[in-house]
Amino acid sequence: MGGFPAEARAALSDNFAFDRSRDAGPGEVVEIAPLVRRVIAPNASPFTFTGSASYLVGRGKIAVVDAGPDHAAHRAAILEAVGSETITHVVSTHTHLDHTGGAAILAAEVGAPLVGCSAHRAFRASLDGEGDPLEAGADGRYRPDQALADGDAIAGPGWTLVAVETPGHTANHLAFALPETSALFSGDHVMSWSTTVVAPPDGAMAPYVASLRKLIARDEEVYFPGHGPMLRNARQFSRHLLGHRLMREQAIRGRLALGARTIPELVAELYRGLDPRLSRAAGLSVFAHLEDLVARGEAATDGPARIDGVYRA
Repeated sequence: MGGFPAEARAALSDNFAFDRSRDAGPGEVVEIAPLVRRVIAPNASPFTFTGSASYLVGRGKIAVVDAGPDHAAHRAAILEAVGSETITHVVSTHTHLDHTGGAAILAAEVGAPLVGCSAHRAFRASLDGEGDPLEAGADGRYRPDQALADGDAIAGPGWTLVAVETPGHTANHLAFALPETSALFSGDHVMSWSTTVVAPPDGAMAPYVASLRKLIARDEEVYFPGHGPMLRNARQFSRHLLGHRLMREQAIRGRLALGARTIPELVAELYRGLDPRLSRAAGLSVFAHLEDLVARGEAATDGPARIDGVYRA
């Protein structure tokens, strides 16, 4: 790895593997930590792994972190898990439909406020001809009763959720620290099973990398992600993700120097053996890196960076 930045080499110096184990199916309630139960939605896909995770925080009076997609069976599973307890807050990490599609419906059903991330916003405007970025889609209807900023907190008996602004996957992405257990709900910013899709216009690479560094500097060593199993040794895992992003950036710069010019060319060279269903997501991730490189003057294109642009070193 001699050609890669020292920071990337240091981050990737230990063994690293994603956790694609499956400890529960859709609708099953699993207590994964003190104060935390998880229910997985029935929306498995190449982008969501086994499905979106909804978390029940606390006992008696509880918060639901990420209500999941607009799926009646999933809401029923959450309510069955809650039983005679009371949902006091419906909390959202970010506005993609697999996380907030059912949030307002659940909040209305139980009479709880909808809190957390702000209304959806993109990092940049879409340019003509670029099309809809990903089929998962942004939730343009989401409107919280209370939008939380960095450091804002909500609480119940024995639990506290503290907002940690982590833009990158989306502009409004929040993680939530749970200080009582030194853990953090990481949403889609850090996941155990895969790297995160950073897809313009919703996503942007420079803020994503900055948010990774922000979490690495914090104390939490356990993350509860939006998809996949819980993460232990989470800060080291986040260092690996940072190293991966820095190495990907370096590889893109190298391919440009060797003559690659378009995003499809870069995807073909950088993602050999990729599941065809993920090719568009890979292209958008490359695009996010190119946007950042162009903004920093380390790659060039004619006019604004765009998905169908021609790039050069």
